[in-house]
Amino acid sequence: MNLPLFPHAGLQEAVAALRKDLIHEDGPRISTMRNYRFAILQYAPEDEFKLRSEVQKLSTELMANGWVVLSISLHKLLLDRVRAQGEEWVQRIVDMERRTAGVERERGLNYLKSKLAPLLEGPTGLAADCSRIISEYADRNPDRVERTLAIIGRAGGIYPFYRSSALLKHLDGNTRHVPVVLLYPGQRQGKSGLSFMGILNADNDYRPRIYP
Repeated sequence: MNLPLFPHAGLQEAVAALRKDLIHEDGPRISTMRNYRFAILQYAPEDEFKLRSEVQKLSTELMANGWVVLSISLHKLLLDRVRAQGEEWVQRIVDMERRTAGVERERGLNYLKSKLAPLLEGPTGLAADCSRIISEYADRNPDRVERTLAIIGRAGGIYPFYRSSALLKHLDGNTRHVPVVLLYPGQRQGKSGLSFMGILNADNDYRPRIYP
């Protein structure tokens, strides 16, 4: 039997630690590196709804104290990009996936990955969408940047079509210095390794601070 990565109390403690660093009197302190305002809040995938509840409480508290919280759903961004291709493209992909999956399920999944990857990966993929949302707000409200937080969530909704390990790398330098927190469903391995959904091989090159 697989035990939860950490109990609900541990999740609450992680969010509390994040809150403390965000509202530091000298400005957000979610990173040990100067001018690098990125952090990861890692949680067990089975704690998705508990995580949402805790993040909602954090967002409500921050907004009550004059913060702006930009909530960005990776799952929604994926669907927006798929819909933007048009109904004919979507139907063609669905039909081909069904045919290939009929031969072998893995072939159908690999076909979908091959078609979705160009839409999602790299600096022009989901990272560009996140950057646009954050930057547009910051450009309209430059005086609010110091009290604005971008929370990027629903990463589990894009599995297995996208690995979030490259997301923050492509966002670096493209968020107008707005603090960004990525909600990461997975398992922590070692000091800086993270396994997406607890299934994929761990990435060990994360620069941001990982909570807890």
